[in-house]
Amino acid sequence: MPTPLRLQLRIEDPANVLWPVIGLYADYLARGRYGAERRRRYTAAALHFGDWLRSQGVAPADINENLIGDFLAGHLSACSCDHPTPRGFILNRAALNNLLRVLRSHHVVATPTPDAVEAELDQFDSKMSEIWGLTQGTRDHRRRIVRRLLREQFGTGPIDLDAISPSAVRTFVLGDVDRGTSTIRVMGGAVRCHLRYRALVGDDVTHLRKAVPRPAFWRDAELPEALSVGDVERLFSAFDEPCPSRRRGYAIVRCLADLGLRSTEVIRLTLDDIDWVKGIVRVPAGKARRSDILPLSPPTGEAIVDYVLNERPETARREVFVRHIAPLGEPVGRRVVQKTLHAAYARLGWDRSRVHILRHTLASRLVNSGVPMKQIADVLRHRSIVTSATYARVDVTRLSTVALPWPGAVA
Repeated sequence: MPTPLRLQLRIEDPANVLWPVIGLYADYLARGRYGAERRRRYTAAALHFGDWLRSQGVAPADINENLIGDFLAGHLSACSCDHPTPRGFILNRAALNNLLRVLRSHHVVATPTPDAVEAELDQFDSKMSEIWGLTQGTRDHRRRIVRRLLREQFGTGPIDLDAISPSAVRTFVLGDVDRGTSTIRVMGGAVRCHLRYRALVGDDVTHLRKAVPRPAFWRDAELPEALSVGDVERLFSAFDEPCPSRRRGYAIVRCLADLGLRSTEVIRLTLDDIDWVKGIVRVPAGKARRSDILPLSPPTGEAIVDYVLNERPETARREVFVRHIAPLGEPVGRRVVQKTLHAAYARLGWDRSRVHILRHTLASRLVNSGVPMKQIADVLRHRSIVTSATYARVDVTRLSTVALPWPGAVA
């Protein structure tokens, strides 16, 4: 019996309403170094979307996020089109979001004017930077949380804090019964920060600030978790076997464990920050709003060199760690750092998820080696020794050697 012919995805259709911009879209994907198969699927998804636009009587100039959402949730899930087309939700969403980006960059689609909520968030962001000196990552996180609160209360309409009840603020921060204490603390911190901003511009928000929950935080109730020396070596060994982006992953974990870098500092690290002759690395200004110089240990430097020479794609970007999939060569985000460590934990069979544990581990190792707390604070780039003390973990074995016997105890 002959094998049936495989129907090909449609990547050309001069009659499609989006055909005049498909060339611009193809150029965009090529510049992003998307693979040939990915470009083919994205183009087919865009043409499928174009068919749907024609059936709805919608012009390309009217495309927006809501229209894409209607297509994905409505048409795609029940599509009965007679020509082959990509059906995956994630693939179609990525293809159409990229298409919208192209249409806006070439002014085919107008860039939306910020509404009241976005204007409020822009002003809030400026104050977080100018007054409190918060980093970009912290500001972005707080913006996302406050956006959720404001959207829930006002949608796209004007903002009137007098219309928010204290109980609404409390309910938003506490969430459902499964929300953990740490999450409540983060949510509450973002809301309080926004209310402090509103107080600065003259609003009376005292009643709302009092409604923000403050869950108990027993910082010193137990010692922070840290990995043993053997565990750290096993973590490094997780990259001995073949795995996706093995060299990049190993270099990232060495930066986390040996230098005590935060995820945001890893992704901002550039080739120009490393002085190979002096054996030092300049850590870009981050949480403490200052740049610091750290010694680059030979194993860490060797791991970075191995990655740059043998795995890093050719790119004009100066960031050390870049993407290995399209958009190829662009800087990685924090999520790549997290996924790299989570994958290593999984390969070792560990039930762990935290990235920050490697900073605790470095602090613990320095304390147990007798390094003065001031030097530990310098390595961790803390302004206050008190902050570093919360990371430090006392070596109980060493402590027991200097403990005095309890009076009256049996020898």
